[in-house]
Amino acid sequence: MSMLDELQGLSSAEEFFGFLGVPYEPSVVHVARLHIMRRMGQYLRGSEVEGALENADDAVLFELCREHLKQAYEDFVASSPIEERVFKVHKDAIAPKPEPNRPFVPLSAITGD
Repeated sequence: MSMLDELQGLSSAEEFFGFLGVPYEPSVVHVARLHIMRRMGQYLRGSEVEGALENADDAVLFELCREHLKQAYEDFVASSPIEERVFKVHKDAIAPKPEPNRPFVPLSAITGD
C-alpha cells in the first residue's frame, strides 16, 4: 500500500497528526481541525504546481506531507481561523460590498407630466 493510499484511509485530523508524527496540542486541533487540514491541502497543491509531487517516492511524499501539516498547524498556533481566512465564508465576510443598484425614477413619472 502506498503512502497516499494510507493517507486516504485516515478519517480524522488526529489520525493525520499521528500517522505523520507531528506533535500537536489537542486544544488547537479541536478549534481549528478543518482549517488546518484545508491549509495543508493548499500547501500540497502549491507543491504540486511547483512539481515537488511529480515522480516523488513514498519517503519524499511522507516528508512533504509531514512538513506541510506541521506548517499548517503552526499557522493556527500563531493565529486564529478567523484571522487566517482559509474558507470562502471568512473571506467573503471582509470583502468590500458593492453599492446596491438603486433604480432611477424620474420626477415626471411620479407627477404625471
